[in-house]
Amino acid sequence: MKQILIPILSLLLLSSCSNKLAEFMVDQPQSRVPATSTFSAKTLDADQVLWEIDGNIYTDPEIEHQFLKSGKHDVKLTINKGGKSKTSIKEVFFTAPDDCLAMIQTNHGNIMIELYDDTPKHRDNFIKLAEDSFYDGTLFHRVIKGFMIQGGDPNSKDAGPGARLGNGGPGYQIDAEFNEAHAHVAGAVAAARMGDAANPEKKSSGSQFYIVHGKDVSESMLERQENSAGISYTDETKTIYLEKGGAPFLDGGYTVFGRVVEGMDVVDKIAATQTNNADRPNEDVSMKVVVIK
Repeated sequence: MKQILIPILSLLLLSSCSNKLAEFMVDQPQSRVPATSTFSAKTLDADQVLWEIDGNIYTDPEIEHQFLKSGKHDVKLTINKGGKSKTSIKEVFFTAPDDCLAMIQTNHGNIMIELYDDTPKHRDNFIKLAEDSFYDGTLFHRVIKGFMIQGGDPNSKDAGPGARLGNGGPGYQIDAEFNEAHAHVAGAVAAARMGDAANPEKKSSGSQFYIVHGKDVSESMLERQENSAGISYTDETKTIYLEKGGAPFLDGGYTVFGRVVEGMDVVDKIAATQTNNADRPNEDVSMKVVVIK
């Protein structure tokens, strides 16, 4: 009996040890996307560590992954050690964000923006274009430090050096959605458009947008803009302008449909890039836009 029991017991111990090879810990501080979670393999002396999450591959024992979509996500860990391989899968779950958010991914970092619900035509159009991958590979083709960074021209995809950009679009315009609650403070997201002579209704470009970088703003500047544009700033808007700066001379003329909620430092980096005489960065600043939902 002992000759039979001992090898069976050894097999059970080996199996138990093998199961533990791919154990890992999950640190999930947020339940709502966007959320960054940390995953740590318990086996630290493995020959190879392989994580698979949402189509992404990682090979460090401890990794971070940012989740942009709500719902269930499988986190798969494979450990190779001493010629043996073991895989473990855990499921993490996230709820959708309260606000309509999108991530603009660039080669300088990521910019998170909120899209306003009270500018629904611009919000829905931006989401549709992003989900159709319209923006992927386009450039921030016009950059003026202290003013704004502009992108969304489909002609900028694979555009050669020095190519003039800024006239492309999806073939339609969007009706203006002016709202005095949304001003051109630093970080505002607004729609580009053709000039008044060719566009008296101030309709927005179907795809091109800009993010305000902005300069310092004084109370006298705000007063002049109120008088010239026939608008009235709230105390909150005035406070933000005075603290963060912006471009108030655009208020009342261009539709503001969102704001930066994370990544203003990336806007600063892009605004600081060297440009040519057409305000195009000498080194391309490309983007990909992902809707967070």
